[in-house]
This record gives sequence, structure tokens and C-alpha cells, in this order.
Amino acid sequence: MKVQVQGILPFLVMPEHHDVRAGDVHLRRLHGNLAAAAERGAADFPDLLLTPGVGARTVRALALVAEVVNGAPCRFSDPARFSLAHGGKDRHPFPVPLKVYDETIRVLKSAVQRAKLGQDEQLAALQRLDEESRKLERAAKGPTFEGLLADERAHSHQYGGRSVFGWEPPVEPAADCRPA
Repeated sequence: MKVQVQGILPFLVMPEHHDVRAGDVHLRRLHGNLAAAAERGAADFPDLLLTPGVGARTVRALALVAEVVNGAPCRFSDPARFSLAHGGKDRHPFPVPLKVYDETIRVLKSAVQRAKLGQDEQLAALQRLDEESRKLERAAKGPTFEGLLADERAHSHQYGGRSVFGWEPPVEPAADCRPA
């Protein structure tokens, strides 16, 4: 039996465990994505952001997805990080934020449709977001992996968080954090 070699196309190599762990993610790259989304999103991507419903969380998801769209092979060595754009249906690494998920799909569909008509501003905006992420990853700092997941889980309800277990309820503040 002849084994077929894939060639030069990029491919994903996933870890043998299901849950996303800190060791599965290159934090330097993640921080570059988050910094690009936070610093450049509203200022440099008006075609992307003038769309109603595209807020900071959606831009963050788009920053993570932009790497896949622009497909540099070296980025495929960190596939677990892409689950940080939209979570997982089993709550790993956090529940799927349906509002963010739907907006990301809508923006990407719109970008592709407009590009087919020769209006590639949105695709160019995603490419600039990816380029900015790559520049910022050398120096950007951000939350720990665990801190990022805790924040996503805490805000899941606000983004329409859902999993196979149902809709995510609002998170109750810890007893020692409640106002007296």
C-alpha cells in the first residue's frame, strides 16, 4: 500500500487530549492577536466595524480567525488557540458565544461575497488585522491562559453562551465580592 504524502499544503496536528490546555497555546501569539484587536480594531477597520453588532469581542474572534484566512503554515502549529475564538459545544475551553460566533460568520460571509464583486475591503481589513497581530506578538503582554478562560466563562452569558448542556446562566459573584 502506497502512503500518500500531503505535499506543501499546511495541516493541523491536534493533541491527543480533548480539552485545551495552556501548553497547547503559544501565549505570545495569542497576546499578539488580543493586542491587535484591542489597539487597532476601532481605528483601522471601519469597513469591518461599521457593521452593526461587530463589537470588541467579535473583533477579537476575527483576529484569531484572520490567521486561518490568511493561512501562514507556521500558524498551523498552534491549532488549539483557534478554539479561543469561539469556544466549544462541550464548554471546552468555554461555552460557544453564539452572538460572537454568528457575527464572525456574517462578517466572513460578507467579506467573501464583497470580494467576489471586486470589493475586497473587508478581506483586506482581516489581512491587516492578521499582519498587526504578527507584529505585536513579539512584545504584547496579556492575561494568563487561565485568566483568559476565566474571563470568557464569566462573560459567557452576555455573549449568548451555549453548550450541549444548554444556555449558560449568569455567573454569580463570589460571596466575598458582593457589596455589603
